[in-house]
Amino acid sequence: MTTGSYIGISTMKPCCRIISGFSPIKFTDSTIMGILSRSCYHSSIHSHRYYKCSNNTKIVGYIHDVTSLNRRDFSVIDSNWAQSRNFSTSFCVNIGSVRPRVVSLIPNVASDFRNESTSVDSNVNDKSFENIYIQSGLIAKNPLVFEGIETDQGKLEEVPDGSNVNLDDNLNDLSENKAERELSEIEKEAWKLLRGAVVTYCGNPVGTVAANDSAEKQPLNYDQVFIRDFVPSALAFLLNGEEDIVKNFLLHTLQLQSWEKTVDCYSPGQGLMPASFKVRTVPLDGSNDAFEEVSDPDFGESAIGRVAPVDSGLWWIILLRAYGKLTGDYSLQERVDVQTGIRLILKLCLTDGFDMFPSLLVTDGSCMIDRRMGIHGHPLEIQTLFYSALRCSREMLIVNDTTRNLVAAVSNRLSALSFHMREYYWVDMKKINEIYRYKTEEYSTDAVNKFNIYPEQIPSWLVDWISEEGGYFIGNLQPAHMDFRFFTLGNLWAIVSSLGTTRQNEGILNLIDAKWDDIIGQMPLKICYPALEGEEWRIITGCDPKNTPWSYHNGGSWPTLLWQFTLACIKMGRSDLAQKAVDLAEKRLCIDKWPEYYDTRNGKFIGKQSRLTQTWTIAGFLTSKMLLKNPEKASLLFWEEDFEILHNCVCMLNKTGGGSSSRRKCSRFAARSKVLV
Repeated sequence: MTTGSYIGISTMKPCCRIISGFSPIKFTDSTIMGILSRSCYHSSIHSHRYYKCSNNTKIVGYIHDVTSLNRRDFSVIDSNWAQSRNFSTSFCVNIGSVRPRVVSLIPNVASDFRNESTSVDSNVNDKSFENIYIQSGLIAKNPLVFEGIETDQGKLEEVPDGSNVNLDDNLNDLSENKAERELSEIEKEAWKLLRGAVVTYCGNPVGTVAANDSAEKQPLNYDQVFIRDFVPSALAFLLNGEEDIVKNFLLHTLQLQSWEKTVDCYSPGQGLMPASFKVRTVPLDGSNDAFEEVSDPDFGESAIGRVAPVDSGLWWIILLRAYGKLTGDYSLQERVDVQTGIRLILKLCLTDGFDMFPSLLVTDGSCMIDRRMGIHGHPLEIQTLFYSALRCSREMLIVNDTTRNLVAAVSNRLSALSFHMREYYWVDMKKINEIYRYKTEEYSTDAVNKFNIYPEQIPSWLVDWISEEGGYFIGNLQPAHMDFRFFTLGNLWAIVSSLGTTRQNEGILNLIDAKWDDIIGQMPLKICYPALEGEEWRIITGCDPKNTPWSYHNGGSWPTLLWQFTLACIKMGRSDLAQKAVDLAEKRLCIDKWPEYYDTRNGKFIGKQSRLTQTWTIAGFLTSKMLLKNPEKASLLFWEEDFEILHNCVCMLNKTGGGSSSRRKCSRFAARSKVLV
């Protein structure tokens, strides 16, 4: 029998345990999502969907997997969530009132697809924690009974049978990370601020707020948990051995995934992930004495410009893979609800439309640059994240009759996107000279200037700026339009995901090194270069007072990009560049109170509207430091070249050549010579 689990939430005294089973019936994605969404207690206020739990609830644990008694994971969250640890039992305990509220149905279908899973069954004989008893299948009055707890010295401390266990005292030593003893004062402060930004829901940590500046009188949406913003926080926690908050975040945001109408009178595509969510405390059923927590997701209906986030789902998939890689626990990826969530995101991205290109067509404001900055169309940032998410999905999807066609579609899209980006988005001195000599109005499948680019589009600053040994992926490509601006995030992820060839990846870092003062300056790293100025700024940004030249998204410097720069440098064997940038940031970030961004051409001033104590600035710094100390862990977060993708890329290159070359048989060696170098 396949078994599922509810998380029951209530408000006061008795314990509540709700466990429900269902037969192993084959469901479609829509059916499963319907079951999941209907199981959530929600109400509609101003067209929002809320997910509720009581304010006084303390969730002691939740069922991870009940399909096999040997694959159970009981997560205990005490008053200091950072010291949570896993125990071997299988019940959800909720302390509260007589009326339980069901917040979610999580059907768990275990899979043995990965033998390396770190479920509890692989540690059956582990004596670190001795017997934990469940009496008569129900939680006893004192449910956690330890025969012994392992100390740092490897000895078991006896605990009287049946006694109450003080989790705070006994878990302090267990959760202490030896690495923290070696932290600098700046790192210790950063960790304190990061933990102070943690948001809890039903007693569980589920993310970090965007900024935690107590002096800020108008928090706007900076008091919310953003999916993209939480990624560096999640990596910092994972690298520090604190995985519970990341697991909770992934599952909680999965529950918020768009399965029903959420934005005004229009239904967004099924599978859309929210940009952010906020945990609010509201009166329970009109009562002034009892309160409950609601999780309110924002799918763009409250955002600047009312744009739905395209990158949230892509970041979620990337983080899900990182969780498995850094913890070794792949069982989370194998859950039926998680697998379904991945499929829904992919189907949303892979839906056929009018677009002829393998890149994703999106509007302005759909990613980190969430205001009008002239990136509508096929912006580089979205394409590199899309490519990364596709590679993650191909690793994590369980192949069966239901997913076989989807996996094939993912593989085909990867090859097409890789070829498209490497062939048409890449510019260096050689390519710029080719564009300078382009013929226009070419009509045929053999055209060289396929997008009808006019040579006059080449900006005057570019010819003198680009280095002889360097190159980069341009910001956007559309008919008769090439955006030659250098966008840092997209180029860094091209390296991390191996979207670029080895030569191209080296060229990007060579360019950054050669143009250090422009891209790094006094605070790493410029979000884009150069800034839009004058009439160009007025037309493209709409006279945006926040995106003035060399500020915010328009050429501002964002310290959070540091961790991605570090990851790219480690991959390419250029850790010296990353260390240089981290050292530069370390001199100022703490003194400046961890700003969101910096202004001016060289990043000298704190941003004029920059929030202080910005969480992803803090987390980006910490993640960079830990990656440099543990480069072997960094290797788990990037991708090497995939020869299957290369194989198909070479097929496309040969077909574009025409004649006998289009019929040439591809091989890995041909791929290396044609694309890799």
